[in-house]
Amino acid sequence: MIIIVTGMPGSGKSKIVKEFERRGFPSVSMGDIVREETVKRGLELTKENVAKVSIRLRQELGQNAVAKLAVEKVRALLKNSGVAVIDGVRSLDEVGTFRGAFPDERIVIVAVHTPPKQRFERLRARGRHDDPKTWEDFEERDWKELRFGIGGVIAMADYMIINDGSREEYEKKVGEIVELILTSNPGRA
Repeated sequence: MIIIVTGMPGSGKSKIVKEFERRGFPSVSMGDIVREETVKRGLELTKENVAKVSIRLRQELGQNAVAKLAVEKVRALLKNSGVAVIDGVRSLDEVGTFRGAFPDERIVIVAVHTPPKQRFERLRARGRHDDPKTWEDFEERDWKELRFGIGGVIAMADYMIINDGSREEYEKKVGEIVELILTSNPGRA
């Protein structure tokens, strides 16, 4: 089984991924693949360089570029675990790449939605090199994600979590969804 976790930046995707990992299921991050590719191209890991490489990859390999680069990593995870979690799928083209590469696997999409103001505050607090410092940077990043097609992936989700309450409430929701996914797929987890 392949579990795709999607949502806008700062929505809480990593909490879902970590819950699957805590239960012994490995993951691959689409963002890490872009960051790895940025380093391979001899560029410093800055917000601007990562964004440029993300766009350049799509120009060179198509809208599903990052998924194409992730397929072998996912294949290795499935071989060892039978379940692979993919963090950060951003387009239906990417979903299609995974469906095409793994036609015999059940693919489950989990989306998380968090209101923009909450996401902005979380990203500012997180402080990763590519996180926005201003509201304008935040909006620009959101528009970039939407142009990639993330809204379509969110719309096609099998499961949706609304993350607009306390950390404890969200952790409870995540645990419930992960349990539901794993128990509704007997023999796969």
